[in-house]
Amino acid sequence: FQDQAMMKTMSGGNCNLNVPAKNSYRMVVLGASRVGKSSIVSRFLNGRFEDQYTPTIEDFHRKVYNIRGDMYQLDILDTSGNHPFPAMRRLSILTGDVFILVFSLDNRESFDEVKRLQKQILEVKSCLKNKTKESAELPMVICGNKNDHSEIFRKVRTDEGENLVSSDENCAYFEVSAKKNTNVDEMFYVLFSMAKLPHEMSPSLHRKISIQFGDTFQQKSFRMRRVKDMDAYGMISPFARRPSVNSDLKYIKSKVLREGQSREREKCTVQ
Repeated sequence: FQDQAMMKTMSGGNCNLNVPAKNSYRMVVLGASRVGKSSIVSRFLNGRFEDQYTPTIEDFHRKVYNIRGDMYQLDILDTSGNHPFPAMRRLSILTGDVFILVFSLDNRESFDEVKRLQKQILEVKSCLKNKTKESAELPMVICGNKNDHSEIFRKVRTDEGENLVSSDENCAYFEVSAKKNTNVDEMFYVLFSMAKLPHEMSPSLHRKISIQFGDTFQQKSFRMRRVKDMDAYGMISPFARRPSVNSDLKYIKSKVLREGQSREREKCTVQ
């Protein structure tokens, strides 16, 4: 990526955050319906688990970090398990930088769906990389959720999940429980390490800051008085909207045509 100067801006209220485009990443969460994708995202963002199931059409979240004075932006695309629009899912894959594929350990069909998704991601990204001459690394975690359930309900063996990642050092397998918050933080730590992102992006390794601190959040000297030994902070953008399909298509086109290496995507729209 070029080191020069393309900046992303997130503004809301009295908050105005500038994040270098080279430090902006998109995480795409994929899997069948009712496997716990949104619950894992909720654990990551808020540390909470929602018992009530609400079908996801497509949810978009944004979290901004100040890590040792450097700004980072992580966009999270929580996709629909029904994927009624195959072209949209393909676009989500094309624009993704890191991936989480989720299945339920008590549902064999959801595991088969993850295998199909893994194959599709590798094929789609391989085609793009051949055209852009990008690095072949593709950080991905395959996640077996609901390991809090009794073993009598298990339909997928641990070794089956491990076999999906055995030949790829940029792919890892975890069995987690979003409900009990088991192995979720460890999963994100490994994913960010594979992506060569700061491990402080993991849920437990940074201080959670509210939007009211936005003005001072981006300052390199920013510190919280109550936290002396921590030099990493994260803040959720409460009104982030998904960049338009048109802007994502332009982003992919610019990569293929070599018109820009700066990872520029549409700015966040905040009301």
